[in-house]
Amino acid sequence: MRESPFVVAIDGPAASGKSSTARAVAEHLGVVHLDSGALYRLATLVALREDLEDANAITRALDALTIEVVRHGTSAELTVEGAPAEPAIRDAAVTAAVSRIAAMPAVREWVNLRLRAAATEWGSVVMDGRDIGTDVFPDAALKVFLTATATERARRRLRQDGRDTDPEAVRDEAAALAERDRLDASREVAPLRRAPDARLLDTTEMAFGEQVEQIVAWATGGGGRATGDE
Repeated sequence: MRESPFVVAIDGPAASGKSSTARAVAEHLGVVHLDSGALYRLATLVALREDLEDANAITRALDALTIEVVRHGTSAELTVEGAPAEPAIRDAAVTAAVSRIAAMPAVREWVNLRLRAAATEWGSVVMDGRDIGTDVFPDAALKVFLTATATERARRRLRQDGRDTDPEAVRDEAAALAERDRLDASREVAPLRRAPDARLLDTTEMAFGEQVEQIVAWATGGGGRATGDE
């Protein structure tokens, strides 16, 4: 009987740095990083391109495509018909619609099956998303809920996108993120929430290297601090 995969689950709200942090943690641990959001973005891209609103129609359209999650060292590449899914899945229209598509139960099940299959195949993964520790891998070896204030997350996203970080821009972006948080936390299926046994890591005043070091320490049995209540 095959052993259960070793999973480090990193969940958190939009723009909390989950993917970049998970990628760095995976590199330190020498295991593969898998971004669950990429699959939801692909589902959204297909829905938009084919003008689909029904979840079952979206999953049928996805099943009609040759979709693979290919491992390259500690990273994973999502391909469609042999071609990289990036950067199309990062399009602004996809970003605007992904919360709605990701809330569909049939789409979530389609994604979860592929995430679990990849983890089982590879044996050890660092995976980030919004329900990895609560729904996809409730028995994950380590669960981390990564967060920061909406204002700080807004600054980080604006800097990442090469946009101005003046007070008005930060305020508008923070409001957009707060609305995304509300939608993610209030959806009926697999809402954004911290698992009871997840370690809370508030990175508002932490350097990137510090948060990566902390998660690596937890994953390898080390101690250290978590900001917020545990």
